[in-house]
Amino acid sequence: MKNKRIFIACDTSDHKKAKNIISKIKTNKLKIIPKFGLQFFYSKNGRKFLENFKNDFWLDLKINDIPQTAISAINSLKDLKKCRFITVHANGGLDMLKAIKKETKKINKNLKVLVVTVLTSLNNNSLKEIGYNKKVKQIVLKQADLIKKSGCDGIVCSAQEAKIVRKKYKNLFIVTPGIRLPGDSSNDQSRVMSPNDAFKNNVSGIVMGRSLIKGNIKKNIQKLIDHLN
Repeated sequence: MKNKRIFIACDTSDHKKAKNIISKIKTNKLKIIPKFGLQFFYSKNGRKFLENFKNDFWLDLKINDIPQTAISAINSLKDLKKCRFITVHANGGLDMLKAIKKETKKINKNLKVLVVTVLTSLNNNSLKEIGYNKKVKQIVLKQADLIKKSGCDGIVCSAQEAKIVRKKYKNLFIVTPGIRLPGDSSNDQSRVMSPNDAFKNNVSGIVMGRSLIKGNIKKNIQKLIDHLN
């Protein structure tokens, strides 16, 4: 199971809680990497915490701006030596994606750029409200084309779209959020799937949050291991 990457969302602004999560997700049976998003990064001293972090981590900022501003944002993170994954948004367009990938090569050769597509909280009706006239799967596949053209390292999409993306792009790094253990609430997510079903769609890694960090973390990790077995 060590070839299955599990990204744990440390969705908190409480550094003590984050440390507790990190200490309890350790296991030699799975490859687990913590993911820090906007809530943690924007918290008081959140950035400083990551500057001193000793293990590999994913910084989930979903950068989306004009190319020069995006480049500047990436450059400002160059001191985060253990950052291995950074997210940007496909809506920023091809020029932004290319510029970000070029900049990451300069500041950290180990930093992979993952591109976020349609958020897993959205569905076809949500997209209509925003003004899109295409369905989720069509948009994600179109954005996957953009990601390949840009040279970025991977795509973030729901496990439901992962299957069609993998069919077209055999070697693309695919990460899927919206993952829940069987019986857990979907909360604010619209397109969810279990870990096993996601890996059956040949994803490279999954993102899990509440299913693992709510309640007894060690027991939840064991539930995940049992589920994957």
